[in-house]
Amino acid sequence: MATSTPTFDTVYTHLTTRYGFPVLPHPSAHGHDKILAGTISDLSIHPTLEAILHILNADLSSAHFLCRHMQNRPAYEGMYIHGLLHRVEGDYRNAEAWYGDVSASDAFRSAWPGESGLDDAKAFIGRVEKLRKQKVGDAKKIEEQSRKEIEALVGWCKEKFGVGRVEDATTVWVKPGEKEREIAAKMLVGGEGWRQF
Repeated sequence: MATSTPTFDTVYTHLTTRYGFPVLPHPSAHGHDKILAGTISDLSIHPTLEAILHILNADLSSAHFLCRHMQNRPAYEGMYIHGLLHRVEGDYRNAEAWYGDVSASDAFRSAWPGESGLDDAKAFIGRVEKLRKQKVGDAKKIEEQSRKEIEALVGWCKEKFGVGRVEDATTVWVKPGEKEREIAAKMLVGGEGWRQF
């Protein structure tokens, strides 16, 4: 990336121009650009926007780390990004569950407006799943819908949080709910798997 002082906008433009908007999981566990992962973290922007940049860079583990700290009310936008992350990684039922949890939030409605917003979002997840598993569907139209969803969510988060530095991200974290604590405990001791929340 050719810029002396990266900003959210320059990194976002670089990622979306170079890699597009994620529809199918990226096969690498390390994302598109490992060096850029550090640059994204060094921006010290609001964790919602940082998580989105990590998703666009296909650095899903970094995005997941951030989302796990914003997966309870009132951080509906963090919960929504968690659902988006699961959609991108191919965990479609989890994505649908997170979308359902936040369907009445302003963040979600910015991307999926109207009375049928949740139904439209779930239908989109179904089209992504069908494309991935059965190679059926119009990949260009699906990527265009992914672009619209991510752009709406980015716009909403930028308007609410801005793109300035957040010196202490712990001020943004929310305490996990009982459900999330139980799942986390099972993951640590019960071998339940990392994609449970």
